[in-house]
Amino acid sequence: MIKLKVNGEAHQLENIDPETPLLWVLRDTLGLTGTKYGCGISMCGACTVHLDGEAIRSCSFSVGDIGDSEVTTIEGLAAEDEEHPLLAAWKEHAVPQCGYCQTGQIMNAAALLSENPEPTDAEVDEAMWGNICRCGTYIRIRAAIHSAAKGAQS
Repeated sequence: MIKLKVNGEAHQLENIDPETPLLWVLRDTLGLTGTKYGCGISMCGACTVHLDGEAIRSCSFSVGDIGDSEVTTIEGLAAEDEEHPLLAAWKEHAVPQCGYCQTGQIMNAAALLSENPEPTDAEVDEAMWGNICRCGTYIRIRAAIHSAAKGAQS
């Protein structure tokens, strides 16, 4: 039996191989489909979630390695009655084109802002480097991150 805490909710999962990537447990077992499969080798960032607040690639992280850590997905990023500043900024700057990579982008940006609430352009670019956007909305992503940072400080 695998015990897993996701978005503040405890789960006991039976018949799950501990070597199963976290991504597939989130999507197929728990029905949290906001986390996307992109490449399966930690290169694109579409599957980014937080493990105790740190951005990780869920496609390459075995569910058996989670232990007592807290997993946060895009579904758990904000309380039900409020919109996360990054989600509002993403809308304000019309970031998504196809939208496929956006949950991973937002989760990586949230980890960045929790560590560095006032990042420079260079710090944003460095932190977001491994998240690929095939539509090329990188300039809008950076602008949205800066807007969210300013909104969080207000």
